[in-house]
Amino acid sequence: MAAATAAVFALLMASALAGAAAGGDIVHHDDEAPKIPGCSNDFILVKVQSWVNGKEDDEYVGVGARFGPQIVSKEKHANRTRLMLADPIDCCTSPKEKVSGDILLVQRGKCKFTKKAKFAEAAGASGIIIINHVHELYKMVCEKNETDLDINIPAVLLPRDAGFALHTVLTSGNSDRPVVDTAEVFLWLMAVGTVLCASYWSAWSAREALCEQEKLLKWHDRYQCGISHNVCSGRVMLLNNALQDDVFLGLQTCLVALLSRWFRAASESFFKVPFFGAVSYLTLAVSPFCIVFAVLWAVHRHFTYAWIGQDILGIALIITVIQIVRVPNLKVGSVLLSCAFFYDIFWVFVSKRWFHESVMIVVARGDKTDEDGVPMLLKIPRMFDPWGGYSIIGFGDILLPGLLVAFALRYDWAAKKSLQTGYFLWSMVAYGSGLLITYVALNLMDGHGQPALLYIVPFTLGALISLGWKRGELWNLWSKGEPERVCPHHMHMQPQPKTPPLVQ
Repeated sequence: MAAATAAVFALLMASALAGAAAGGDIVHHDDEAPKIPGCSNDFILVKVQSWVNGKEDDEYVGVGARFGPQIVSKEKHANRTRLMLADPIDCCTSPKEKVSGDILLVQRGKCKFTKKAKFAEAAGASGIIIINHVHELYKMVCEKNETDLDINIPAVLLPRDAGFALHTVLTSGNSDRPVVDTAEVFLWLMAVGTVLCASYWSAWSAREALCEQEKLLKWHDRYQCGISHNVCSGRVMLLNNALQDDVFLGLQTCLVALLSRWFRAASESFFKVPFFGAVSYLTLAVSPFCIVFAVLWAVHRHFTYAWIGQDILGIALIITVIQIVRVPNLKVGSVLLSCAFFYDIFWVFVSKRWFHESVMIVVARGDKTDEDGVPMLLKIPRMFDPWGGYSIIGFGDILLPGLLVAFALRYDWAAKKSLQTGYFLWSMVAYGSGLLITYVALNLMDGHGQPALLYIVPFTLGALISLGWKRGELWNLWSKGEPERVCPHHMHMQPQPKTPPLVQ
């Protein structure tokens, strides 16, 4: 358990306000929380009185659980008990140390309320106070199919503000929350690094396709340039379609592309597999490792170290998608990012008015489920935060802007622009700055989830559009998406100027 510098005691007592609780005080309705054996308590408001170093301190109001013993309604029958901070803070696994009849203060976390209470009781706690992740109060209920409900300690849920105040008292002078956690720094580096790698892979593939196109035009001078260009474009599309057919996992695609530099013969030798078509020997050799890696992550995804496997799989998938899916011009990129911009804002901010909570944040964190959120995000544990938890970023906050950044690099390479005179460098700076502003806003808003695209999209789109307009290339970026190129066939067709005869 985390030691506290101040002696904090709590007293749990059923509040006299219980009978006058308004429907808006508690989020869920009774008909959605039926009583079952072992989980049949009435929902009552509970007064939590605190004492710090022997002096009476603040009083908080929470809600009692359906399970566990009934909380006494008279103060003379209540016991003043020492309050301790759980370790781990969410109490979703067994506490690291035994407690001697203390009350544990825990976070909402991702597991069931009953699971927390069982772990706390097994560790010797006399009660458990759970800090909700939002300002409202939820009714702590049991699953319909739960049978092991022999819980003998009371459980109380406090709103976020009240729980944070108690947590602050326990950790004051011992372990304050850092202004910027190192997890956010590493997550920023991961996101920017992923976009950087994916952009270079996408541009390299486009350059190889362009070289093949130019060779095709030189070798087939008997055809018109337009016909040759269509043949080459069709070939590139077939190559992309074949790549998509062979991609089973993002991890597999990245490994095959990386290893093909050293095992070229294996990557260029194919044989037919039923239902999959032509598959290279290198792909076949890499597939078992990728399958085992993904299965092991799925089996161990609830363990504390599972975030490493999730991040590896996620980064590989993002890089693969950015390499395969290509934005043809700035117009398409602007429409795509603008739609994502409003989509992100709606589900993070506007959805609160309709659903009483941010749908995007609830889905990402996996609230009200026993899962640790959806696996469509990168996350790193907050190592120096006494509250624990993870810093997260969704795939869309990396992938969608990454498509535009990759387009900028492809355009620079096709136009033979340097790093300073091109668009890629400034697009990367804009993306990194937008993501940095997102984390600044996240800290200023006291940890409330922020739609990252709200800050990233104006930075990235604004940088490209402003530079294109200043350089007089905006129309070309907007409509064509590639620099003007002279067809080699037309160069051969143009009449050469006659050389005047020499006069002796």
